[in-house]
Amino acid sequence: MEGIDRDALRPLASKYIWWKTPEEALALPERVIAQVMNIGDYDDVQALVRQVGDAVLRQVLAHAEAGQFTARSWAYWHYRLGLARIGHVPALPVRRVA
Repeated sequence: MEGIDRDALRPLASKYIWWKTPEEALALPERVIAQVMNIGDYDDVQALVRQVGDAVLRQVLAHAEAGQFTARSWAYWHYRLGLARIGHVPALPVRRVA
């Protein structure tokens, strides 16, 4: 993703993608962002919103992969970002087998 300050995401990458080095995690900053959106604590989510802005968060949702979000966080972010009306949240992404 363009325009993302990967250095600013480094602390979040090491906290939320703990099974990889920060450098490996930051190779795909959208995964770091999705992970924080999904399981981040309040302070980390607020920091993320300040760092990347709503437009980037919308892009992450639009390109989310199966399993990246729980139903609860999926609904929250769609409501929070003005992407869905109450009761009209799109279905979670699903894995497609070719």
